[in-house]
Amino acid sequence: MMIRLNWHWQEIGEWEAPLTARFNRAGRFRSVLGGFRLVSRLGNGVFWYALMLTLLAAYGLAALPAVLNMVLAGLAATFIYKWLKKTTLRPRPCHQFGQIICLTAPLDRFSFPSGHTLHAVAFSLVVIQYYPALAWLVLPFSALVAVSRLVLGLHYPTDVLAGIALGGMVALVSMVLV
Repeated sequence: MMIRLNWHWQEIGEWEAPLTARFNRAGRFRSVLGGFRLVSRLGNGVFWYALMLTLLAAYGLAALPAVLNMVLAGLAATFIYKWLKKTTLRPRPCHQFGQIICLTAPLDRFSFPSGHTLHAVAFSLVVIQYYPALAWLVLPFSALVAVSRLVLGLHYPTDVLAGIALGGMVALVSMVLV
């Protein structure tokens, strides 16, 4: 059953549904599905917490500014995405369109913006500010997190793009303030 939405989400969703469904169809392949489920789970915080602990173990107190900046960026990102999800109330594509299948359990009901992507971009940019040599690790991982949200049927492309933009802004503000 399709829900009628406010704020043009219905029209935007109908425009995005075919592209979202195309990404989602990649999840029919077992190896693709397993890989993106793993990336999504790691992007839930595990990868970033492990990276923070690794930085502290490798660099000691010298890593503290980077880790604190990541923590502050993470808190800001969480506040922003939760507020936006409550404000926009955009249902996930897998709940709106029958051809888009939910391939993993969502963390909440709403889609806009992608919190996983927002956090991945914010954390990546902060890490690169302090440790540019880690770009080879964090940038591909962030890209995989963003794509995972589409393949798993949890987000529309605009949700992911908004997560990228907001994550970039959070990182920028965080780096200016810290």
